[in-house]
Amino acid sequence: MQPVERILMDDTVLLFHGIARTKKSMAKLAGFLSGHGYRVVNVGYPSTKFSISDLVDTIRPEIDDAAKEAGDGRVHFVGYSMGGLIIRAFLARYRPANLGRVVMVGTPNNGSQIADLLKSWPLYRKFYGPAGQQLITDQTAMTELFGTVDYELGIIAGNRTIDPVSSLIIGLRVPNDGKVSVESTRLDGASAHVVIPANHTFLPVNKVMWSQTLSFLKDGRFTS
Repeated sequence: MQPVERILMDDTVLLFHGIARTKKSMAKLAGFLSGHGYRVVNVGYPSTKFSISDLVDTIRPEIDDAAKEAGDGRVHFVGYSMGGLIIRAFLARYRPANLGRVVMVGTPNNGSQIADLLKSWPLYRKFYGPAGQQLITDQTAMTELFGTVDYELGIIAGNRTIDPVSSLIIGLRVPNDGKVSVESTRLDGASAHVVIPANHTFLPVNKVMWSQTLSFLKDGRFTS
C-alpha cells in the first residue's frame, strides 16, 4: 500500500503566552497545531519587564519575519491571557497584510478585578512589572493602544476555578476561571465566543481549548 502523502498548509500560527509565563507553556499547543499541518512560531518575550506597548516593539521583528516567510499563506494569531492583549496592541499598530484569524484564550479584555485589588501592592508591582498595571478593569487609558476589532476573532473563556480567594474577589456568582471572569473576556467585534469547563492556569494544556482553537483557525467558528 502506498503511504498517504501529508499535505501541509501554507498557513502560519503565532502563539503568545501569558504574563509571568514563557513560551514553554505554549509548547504542547504548538505541537498539536503542528500536527494538523500548520507552521507554528511560538513567540517568547519578557512579559514582566516592560509595558504592553514596549513588548509589541520587542516582538515585532520575529512577527515580521514570520509574515514574510509565510509567503502566500495567512498568518494567524493565538494568545493566552495577556498574550491576547499583546495581539490586540500589535494588530492595532503593525497588522500584517496576510493576517488570518485570531484566537484569544482567557484574555482579560475588560481587565481583572484581581489586578484592581493588587496593583498597588509592592510584591505584585515587582513581580508583574509595568504590564501588570495594565490588566485593571479601567481600560480607558488603553483605548488607543488596543484599537478596535475589525478582523476575525474567536474568544475562548473558562468557567472553572480552583482558587476560592480569587473567585471571591471576582464574585462568587460570577462565572470565572479563577483569574478572569467570563464577561471580561468578551470584546466588541468578535466573531465568536465560547465557554469551556477549564481553569485559567491550565488553559494552555486543555485539550478542549486546543480543539476549539483548531476549529476557529480552520473554519472561523467554534464547535458546539
